[in-house]
Amino acid sequence: MQAVLSEKGQITIPKSIRDELGLRPGEALDFIVDKWEIRVRKVAPVNPMQDVYGILKSKKSSDQILNDLRGSAED
Repeated sequence: MQAVLSEKGQITIPKSIRDELGLRPGEALDFIVDKWEIRVRKVAPVNPMQDVYGILKSKKSSDQILNDLRGSAED
């Protein structure tokens, strides 16, 4: 399957390939260059919780923090 490089250096991934790989607009792709060959692979999704894990520097449990912010569920 072929694609043509645009003047801006862009290509369109054929729909059959996008469908087969489950590619959606905005998804990240990784390009691997090996001499005259370019391989493209879908970047594994990142767990959004990894970005915030460990930012709270507290000895309180998450339940205690939520109770402090929202008030006790028993109130």
